[in-house]
Amino acid sequence: MVPEDVVGTPVPGRPDLLKLSQEPTLVVPNPHHSSRTKARKQALDILFEAELRDRDLVTTLDEHIATGDPSVRDYAEQIVRGINEQMAQVDQRIADSCSEGWTLERMPRVDRNLARIGVWEIDHTDAPDEAVIAEAVALATEFSTDDSAAFVNGLLAQASRTKQA
Repeated sequence: MVPEDVVGTPVPGRPDLLKLSQEPTLVVPNPHHSSRTKARKQALDILFEAELRDRDLVTTLDEHIATGDPSVRDYAEQIVRGINEQMAQVDQRIADSCSEGWTLERMPRVDRNLARIGVWEIDHTDAPDEAVIAEAVALATEFSTDDSAAFVNGLLAQASRTKQA
């Protein structure tokens, strides 16, 4: 673990790493990810797994809770249960926010689940939309295709502009 007083610059495209020196290049895990960032990543893992295994979201979540390794963060559980309860509405908002020609089925699995997390947070939490979008873009940059960050950014920006007050 990195001490809290370590100072470095983020590695481009890898918000989880800090560059500590010029010679040689040394990178270490970024110790400054918020608990919500970690919860969003955990929710993404659970959503991705459930979809990949064609399993119910709550069943997959409950399995993660039962194993407790790592323990499921409260906010991750809130996200997964919220998406499960609002899946039809969330997926419709995604479809409405997509560029013409894009469908949920056409999206890479990571992007689709990041969009679900982002739209659910935009519509059902008090988290600032800009923070939700930035976190989804960072996760897309880290875990999906080269074009995913821009795609997720545009989709969630449109969802933010069109949300009901």
